[in-house]
Amino acid sequence: MKTIGYAAFSTDAVMAPYHFERRALRPNDVAIEILFCGVCHSDLHTVNGDWGPQPYPLIPGHEIVGRVQAVGSAVVRYKEGDRVAVGCLVDSCQHCEQCEKHAEQYCRNGFTPTYGAPDRVDGVITQGGYSKHIVVREEFVLQIPENMDLAKAAPILCAGITTYSPLRAWQVGRGSRVGVVGLGGLGHMAVKLAHAMGAEVTVISRSDQKKAEALAMGAEAMLISSDTAAMKAAASAFDLIIDTVPVKHDVSIYTPLLDVDGTLVIVGQVGPLNELMTIPLIMGRRRIAGSLIGGIAETQEVLNFCAEHNVYPDCEMIRMDQINDAFSRLKQGDLAHRFVIDMASLNAS
Repeated sequence: MKTIGYAAFSTDAVMAPYHFERRALRPNDVAIEILFCGVCHSDLHTVNGDWGPQPYPLIPGHEIVGRVQAVGSAVVRYKEGDRVAVGCLVDSCQHCEQCEKHAEQYCRNGFTPTYGAPDRVDGVITQGGYSKHIVVREEFVLQIPENMDLAKAAPILCAGITTYSPLRAWQVGRGSRVGVVGLGGLGHMAVKLAHAMGAEVTVISRSDQKKAEALAMGAEAMLISSDTAAMKAAASAFDLIIDTVPVKHDVSIYTPLLDVDGTLVIVGQVGPLNELMTIPLIMGRRRIAGSLIGGIAETQEVLNFCAEHNVYPDCEMIRMDQINDAFSRLKQGDLAHRFVIDMASLNAS
């Protein structure tokens, strides 16, 4: 299948049109016309080479919403015209104990990301959703609930599942006290999801610049991390803190905010952190943990949850040819919303 996308050709992260081919359908494949694709901060990190050398030209994008265009001969779950989605992974070994318990993101043999990795069958580098079409094996295609707004659904495939998974793992519910560090693409989804689960949510930020947005999303308060007195007064105030900061930072200022047996979960920074002070951990049996995305079953679960509770990311719709400007804005700081590309604009651009 000949198609077109926007690709990075080097570490300068400047995106430009790129004509390429998607593979012919295998028996268990689904061909999808992409309608919308979210823009994730990890797209920028990846094409910049921040996480290591990349196989350029590289088409990012792992928050994909579209419509089935064709199916392979063995596909049973989908048919032409179905509304579907693809998230951060498109394959795994399917037979290790992690895959068998629907935690493909922790596949013992390594999952295949939506872009930038060799296909498990033919070794061709996977290319993501900043394109008109994608071909994905059936087991990694998700159903979009009938009542879900397609234009707003894409960021749920990454920002949504990345924050939903730790909220579920640590059994957040009514009465849980949840802190969210940062109100960017990940943070604003953490606030909305935790609020929908019945938690008491506080946004933790360096300033009160986004307070109005935080309260509108369901947060009950904002805690200013640069206010020493306020931070001291909030000691032991949270059962769970979701840390969405995407750069190296000091997590030791947050651990005293956890109650006994509380957990701080890192979902933003991939890489080093500042030197850790262990006293708050030892004195309160507090924990620092990490969490990746979710498996396919859990990603379907968050889509269904968002549809049921009318939880959507705040989205700014952009044209495909505006992606370089969007990347520039991401570099300047985490926005309290998510960019979504209208892929109908790709023809025009």
